[in-house]
Amino acid sequence: VQLQASGGGSVQLGGSLRLSCTASGSISRIISWAWHRQVPGDRRDPIAIIGGDGDTTYTDSVRGRFVISRNNVGNTLYLQMNNLEPVDTATYYCAAATQENYFWGQGTQVTVSS
Repeated sequence: VQLQASGGGSVQLGGSLRLSCTASGSISRIISWAWHRQVPGDRRDPIAIIGGDGDTTYTDSVRGRFVISRNNVGNTLYLQMNNLEPVDTATYYCAAATQENYFWGQGTQVTVSS
């Protein structure tokens, strides 16, 4: 599975961005998707997960502001980010899990200024 993320950028406090992540390869083997984020010197933590059944899970810091979704074809993952705050500034990574492996996309930078 190969993942290609896009959609990062710079916004002001309260702005919105939508990240996309397009998968290629053995897409049918993906059982869940996730978005993670990382700031320099810190861990790469998951912030939103969507399972094969469409169930979603969010970390407390983004719940109510971010929405994870995927398209009907099942090859593109999205993260709609609303009401962005400076603390959301990070490199965002998409990920996909199969039974055997966990795949990462390249990071996309999100910068929120006050």
